[in-house]
Amino acid sequence: MSWLASFFLAAGIAASPIQAGPADSVPGSELSVYLLTFDPGDLVWERFGHNAIRIIDHRTGADIAYDYGRFDFGRTWREQVGFVARFAQKDLRYSMGEADGARTLAAYQRLGRSIWSQELDLEPAAKLAMYDFLRWNIRDENRYYDYDYYLDNCSTRLRDVIDRAVDGQLKTWAESLRTDHTYRFHTRRTTENSVATYTALMFGLGQPVDQPLSAWQEMFLPIMLRPYLNQLVVRDAAGVARPLVKEERHLVTTTPYSVAEVPSSWREGYLLAGLIGLAVLVGLGLIGRRRAWARTGFGALATLWSYLAGLGGVVLVSLWAFTAHAVSYRNENVLQLSLLSMALALILPAAVWRQGPRHRVALRLAALVVLLSVAGVVLKILPAFDQANLDLIGFVLPLHLGLLAGLAAVGPRRTV
Repeated sequence: MSWLASFFLAAGIAASPIQAGPADSVPGSELSVYLLTFDPGDLVWERFGHNAIRIIDHRTGADIAYDYGRFDFGRTWREQVGFVARFAQKDLRYSMGEADGARTLAAYQRLGRSIWSQELDLEPAAKLAMYDFLRWNIRDENRYYDYDYYLDNCSTRLRDVIDRAVDGQLKTWAESLRTDHTYRFHTRRTTENSVATYTALMFGLGQPVDQPLSAWQEMFLPIMLRPYLNQLVVRDAAGVARPLVKEERHLVTTTPYSVAEVPSSWREGYLLAGLIGLAVLVGLGLIGRRRAWARTGFGALATLWSYLAGLGGVVLVSLWAFTAHAVSYRNENVLQLSLLSMALALILPAAVWRQGPRHRVALRLAALVVLLSVAGVVLKILPAFDQANLDLIGFVLPLHLGLLAGLAAVGPRRTV
């Protein structure tokens, strides 16, 4: 598509929601309010989608899209490292932003993001109050806030703005609706496009993300706020009931970054990967009794796995004990990625290539690592251990078993 055709398409999209006639004398009636929803993109911070409130003033011609969740990753290496360090500590200062409404739509269209627009049927006074609040909130002294990916993000901020405009009716209605979904459920379905991101998050998220959500909580996800608003019926000052959404339009329809309604099951894939690792480790251990190359291969793979598992244990304990990432607290995966694995990684090279004592110590450590992993399964019989991590155990436990069996099979190196 040529740039000229793209320009006219973007202009058409920008202009199409503006249907109101001349403003009358009631303050706020000159305003049209829309919730814009941008479906997920490809980058990790785009996977939950995004949204904005667009307000068009038909009297002045102003067309502004307000959104939350903006951050500055930095332009230099030092700035980016600083951002990552602050993120690790959950020191997240995000901000509110504003942009021309038409240009916002055109920008997301160029990114290949599907776009929805919902016109909100608010009373004139409510529209004016919302507009005044957003203009106050965008000031430099008000726009920054402490971001939380589940509790205080781009979508929850807009949810709260809309709830304020309908005198709390959205919250009252949504808190009474219980769902079968959890924060983990939505995290899984939105991040399964990346094996590395998905796996890291599933290891890092603890028990707090496995509790069923209310509809109010579920609206943390921009792509869930939109359908809930379509269901909401509100009453005005006169007690007249009407749907909150006056009209919904799908302005741009694309599917390259679509998200499944239900997350895929990765259990079989994780288990298969774990069993393959088990077979390789045991096989190298058996052959390594007679062949130096196999002993070297076993030692390298076993050390690498122990180091990665131990490093994972360090990260999980640190997230729980030393950061404000509450969703990583009470994480049962500390039984799967154990600090003992780091100690095992340090002794394994010597245990594989030298004589007796180090090998015996390594065997004991490997056995303890396996017992901790098995304990993570056995403890599932207790109500307090209800974290949804069996998929990950299916991957980790076979590798721990393979390392133990392979280490026993390779035996200590004998000298003649």
